[in-house]
Amino acid sequence: MKILAIDSSSMVATVAIATEETIVAEYTVNHKKTHSQTLLPMIDEIIRMTETDKESIDAIAVTGGPGSYTGLRIGSATAKGIGLALEIPVINVPTIDALAYNLYSSRYIVCPIMDARRGQVYTGIYRFQGTEMEIIHPQCMMMIQDLIYELDKIGMPVMFLGDGVLVHQELIDSTMAVEHHYAPISMNRHKASSLAALAVQYYQQGKVETAMEHYPDYLRASQAERELQEKTESKSS
Repeated sequence: MKILAIDSSSMVATVAIATEETIVAEYTVNHKKTHSQTLLPMIDEIIRMTETDKESIDAIAVTGGPGSYTGLRIGSATAKGIGLALEIPVINVPTIDALAYNLYSSRYIVCPIMDARRGQVYTGIYRFQGTEMEIIHPQCMMMIQDLIYELDKIGMPVMFLGDGVLVHQELIDSTMAVEHHYAPISMNRHKASSLAALAVQYYQQGKVETAMEHYPDYLRASQAERELQEKTESKSS
């Protein structure tokens, strides 16, 4: 079984080819280029470098949201296009679950945070029971202060990761009561290898969908839609 994994839900663009036994290749770029510029060339490059026959790919794994509206749309369109062309299924993995899997088998409460602006984060709360990842709080969007409150209630040491750390670390350090730490740079951003490892489990459990069925889960409206709603509400008040 061979999986092509794609994650463009954040500033990071990352793709991988994986089997049940190994990560065959992983290509990650965390720079200022847009995903529309990088994603397809990255996929072409790892397929070429590993001499992978496209017909040998059994499924496309993609982070299905939340995240950057544009990034999710590009990743979703890419996964759908490849899935339709090769007539293979899509494995839709929640973005925050895939990010949490970076800290596989950690002894800490694992808390990914992606900056969602206006004091909000995309987040979830996880812990590992041995090698099994348990979802304490499924991925959602919430105010960072509310997340800190939830983690303090759990009362166990926490490991944070994700791009929201840079935005909210000062507030976390000044208000959080429980012991907490931050993942090192090798683990603190999106990795297609983690997505692929989790997608292998999904595939084995039959948690797949057709390319036509796949749509990203934005968790909230796009910025343009929110601004339009705010203008409408302002005029009606």
